[in-house]
Amino acid sequence: MKSLVRAGYVIIFFFAGILTAPQPICADPPDKVELSERCAVCGMFVAKYPNWVTQIQYAGGPQKYFDGFKDLMAHYFSPESYGVTRNLVAKEIWVKDYYSLEWIDGRAAFYVVGSDVFGPMGNEFIPFSKREAAENFLKDHKGQKILVFDDITSEMVESMRFGQKMKGHMVK
Repeated sequence: MKSLVRAGYVIIFFFAGILTAPQPICADPPDKVELSERCAVCGMFVAKYPNWVTQIQYAGGPQKYFDGFKDLMAHYFSPESYGVTRNLVAKEIWVKDYYSLEWIDGRAAFYVVGSDVFGPMGNEFIPFSKREAAENFLKDHKGQKILVFDDITSEMVESMRFGQKMKGHMVK
């Protein structure tokens, strides 16, 4: 009888451990983006540029796709300009590592700016999962600097977007 009780406790503790184990903060993004998905900022079909697709998942709200990190950040800094209320929180931000094309957490990535590599809409923040890869890319592609997510300002984003045609009007 004691061994049955002991086995019962083991089973209870096992399932309690599973139920209370930390869950990942971010779920994996979808492997395939639907052909009909458009960039929430410029309106381009994002599936045409699979290497550049980025996304934001809002807590309790929509998932938005972009044709590059620059447009994602324009949306991030001014969501109300693109039909999302300011009170929604960006729960997950996903970008693709430039070399591996694997989805990575956009808040943990390293971004090279000012390189000779352009995205679908011109100048772009080039994302990497590792600083060493970003440093190598910076050297190989004449980059200006490496930034982390918190270094990026709306002024930087707008200066990169300056003069580009967006949804029927010029960004000024």
